[in-house]
Amino acid sequence: MATLVCNASTGARLRSVNLLTLFFMGPFLFYVMIFLVLPALRLFDQAFSGPQGLTLHYVAQLGQEQTVQAFANSIVLSSISALVGLVAGGVVAYLILRPGAPRGLRSMVTSFSAVAANFAGVPLAFAFIATLGSLGMVTGWLKGLGIDLYSSGFSLYSVTGLVIVYAYFQIPLMVIIITPALEGLRDEWREAAENLGADSWTYWRRVGLPILLPSLLSAYLLLFGNAFSAYATPYALTSGILALVPVEISNVLSGNVMLSQQTGAALALGMIAVMGVVMLIYAVAARRAGRWARR
Repeated sequence: MATLVCNASTGARLRSVNLLTLFFMGPFLFYVMIFLVLPALRLFDQAFSGPQGLTLHYVAQLGQEQTVQAFANSIVLSSISALVGLVAGGVVAYLILRPGAPRGLRSMVTSFSAVAANFAGVPLAFAFIATLGSLGMVTGWLKGLGIDLYSSGFSLYSVTGLVIVYAYFQIPLMVIIITPALEGLRDEWREAAENLGADSWTYWRRVGLPILLPSLLSAYLLLFGNAFSAYATPYALTSGILALVPVEISNVLSGNVMLSQQTGAALALGMIAVMGVVMLIYAVAARRAGRWARR
């Protein structure tokens, strides 16, 4: 009898937990379905549909030279800017968390990072044009010192220039997302490594970085996606001079030369495919990092 009562109470608790989970997860899953899954299916339908029905014409256009160059530029720009944000942001987060950091430095840096990580688009492009453009303030100062950036081959309106611009919001974003992971490193691990004769470099190479590797990979994936999907900043900065996939999608959807929703859908599917490959690489690397952590 007691067993039946216990089983009944356990079943009631499980049903209560399931209902509570459904109550909180239901709206989120509905949101994902409406704003992620259904639009992706719609893109798939548009990319393979033409006036005569099923067609591969629009997907085949991804092999055109201009489209390939746009994807190459976007991947290179996203990879380099994500790496810059990963390294620089990680170093900044470590410096503000170390025991000897000045009081108030962390709150000042994190407050600035929260603002700078969301400062993009036309205002950011204008700020850099006024600073590092061909007639920018810093460009003029350097020219007065005998350093002509643009004569030396630098251009704010190139991939190199966009990497510098993207670093403005990539580094603060990295500071925000990696700080909790750095705080999770226990002091006991460092003390144990030092007791075994390890110096600071050996500790980070053998203990700290391997433990942080899954978090670093996740951060890199987030930074890559953040840069890969950016549209307003590169469009306002380059006016479409530099071929990037988000700019190309805008051109085919609202341009004066060509208007094709199917081509835009095919380009968007290409972006989804690139992110899928990147996430697959992340999953493999994270699994290997997890094997190390379980040892």
